Amino acid sequence: MSESRRQPTLQHRIEYAAVMMARGIVRLLPMRMVLAAGTLLGRLFHACDGPHRRLALRNLEAAFPARPREERAAIAHEMFAHFGRLLMVLLKFSTMTPELMLARVEFEGEERVRAAHALGRGALLFTGHFGYWEINALVHALVLGPMAVLARPLDNPLLNDLLERVRGRTGNSVIYRRGALRRVLRTLESNQAVAFLIDQHIQTNAVYVDFFNRPAATTSAVAAIALRTGAPVIPVFALPQPGGRFRMVYEHAVDPPPADSADALKDFTQRCTDVLEMYVRKYPGLWLWMHRRWRDVEPATEKGMFPAASNEAD
Repeated sequence: MSESRRQPTLQHRIEYAAVMMARGIVRLLPMRMVLAAGTLLGRLFHACDGPHRRLALRNLEAAFPARPREERAAIAHEMFAHFGRLLMVLLKFSTMTPELMLARVEFEGEERVRAAHALGRGALLFTGHFGYWEINALVHALVLGPMAVLARPLDNPLLNDLLERVRGRTGNSVIYRRGALRRVLRTLESNQAVAFLIDQHIQTNAVYVDFFNRPAATTSAVAAIALRTGAPVIPVFALPQPGGRFRMVYEHAVDPPPADSADALKDFTQRCTDVLEMYVRKYPGLWLWMHRRWRDVEPATEKGMFPAASNEAD
């Protein structure tokens, strides 16, 4: 269960009721209507959420300065629509049987995970807030065995419990921050996989690496654990396909830095970040541009599903 159990407020209960109502509706809808509803929801937030919209546009301008403003605006518009679809699809998958889930997905490169497990040291999987990462975790367990997902709790304890139940319904477990290292090491020792998101600004155990030609504080945990255990590090990306289908792509394992590397942690973390950037450049509308990924050192207080936009009043 989660790190701590807070007493839910009235707002938490209202949010939970709204999500459960939406879940009950999408259970009955075909996937094409689920995707359409998600697109509508995302576009509504694009229209109403000025701070996140402006933040996304600033991030896109810094990442793609040579692209026309209209193109960057279109990417931001599509990004909001994508995250609306992600939410609706996750609710839909949370109501589906394993057989129905697998009928919606295809796998590419899954033999790389099997090869990693054949070494007996587990596998470290990483991705970002990109594509359909939550769907990947669900179906991964059905084909390649359960994994542990490293996560932080949502602000709403009722929604956090719901998300934890959804994540665990195919056999996965959730590891929260407290005592995380011991649990990660035990999971790898049992030759299971552990999944990380590596694209959030953090302070603890962070290294600064280049992401879209700008320094970004990035977790060093994946590199540190890989160097300690020898577990292969495999990038994972879940991409939408026509007809309401999804492709789970497992890339080649990231090569560790040379033994004599002067800064192995930073080198390894940069190599992982480069793979993520390659996918974001190829599919920019699938990444969370409304997150303050690049910033000065400051207290890390964000805990929600989507990080806060900005305190600026622009």
